[in-house]
Amino acid sequence: MRTAVKRVAVIGAGIIGASWAAWFLSRGLEVVASDPSPDAPDLIRRMVAGAWPGLLQLGAVPGANPEGWRFEPDPAKAAAGADFVQESAPERLEIKQTLLARIDAALPPDVVIASSTSGLLASRLSEACRHPERVVIGHPFNPPHLIPLVEVVGGAKASPEAVAAAMAFYRAIGKHPIEIRKEVPGHLANRLQAALWREAIHLVAEGVASVADVDAAISEGPGLRWALMGPHLTFHLAGGEGGMEHFLHHLLPAMESWWQDLGDPKVDAALSARLVEGVADEAGGQSTRDLATARDAALLRLLAARRG
Repeated sequence: MRTAVKRVAVIGAGIIGASWAAWFLSRGLEVVASDPSPDAPDLIRRMVAGAWPGLLQLGAVPGANPEGWRFEPDPAKAAAGADFVQESAPERLEIKQTLLARIDAALPPDVVIASSTSGLLASRLSEACRHPERVVIGHPFNPPHLIPLVEVVGGAKASPEAVAAAMAFYRAIGKHPIEIRKEVPGHLANRLQAALWREAIHLVAEGVASVADVDAAISEGPGLRWALMGPHLTFHLAGGEGGMEHFLHHLLPAMESWWQDLGDPKVDAALSARLVEGVADEAGGQSTRDLATARDAALLRLLAARRG
């Protein structure tokens, strides 16, 4: 598989694709973007311009050029000549299958094609491709130009070489790739998010706490620790000098009793309305754009603190 990457094709230039483009440009890569929307070039331009000060703060490579991209409406033409493809089309299997087949036909077999899908299976995505062995999942977290995590999934059809090449590429451009060794819907991080959110909704539904207080229970508590280490290492520390062994022996029985009491909420119209109203109250009149701007600024400070 090709390891020297100078040009990346960003196929699908919505919010995720445009954010990917900004990060690739900050790493000194040439970007060719493609999207069927006539508004896509303007979105990329706005995304790159808005993200660039933060990317400079994070340490863009010398000579990185925010103008180093071009737009090609035809995805096959955009992919031709690329050393790596990052596909971020809408999360619909039939759309991605057709698109990936077109990209696959336009490329030599040593170029990795990575899909940003948040939950589809790699082996299904590549069903119509001539070279399914080079199709992997490279799932970022939003916004990709700030969040380091990338989940790499090869599934049943991708070759070990393609997975290794994708891992090496993401690592080389400053991401933190993790390899998902078995195909499951939602991959890894989204399943963890889904499990937590299910219980968060259950607690609101049961009247245990408000939407805002459920959110605060994470953002003002364990979420701060999770920015530094995951649940296993967190509980290893919770075990004191005995570490995880002590935690499992002394604290797991209580936690297992909580597992038995976790909820399985059914989100009907009434509960949906409660969630929408609760989030509106929590947002306090701030628009989603305002909230995202504040989030991204805080993420930059957090990333800088972690690096320090």
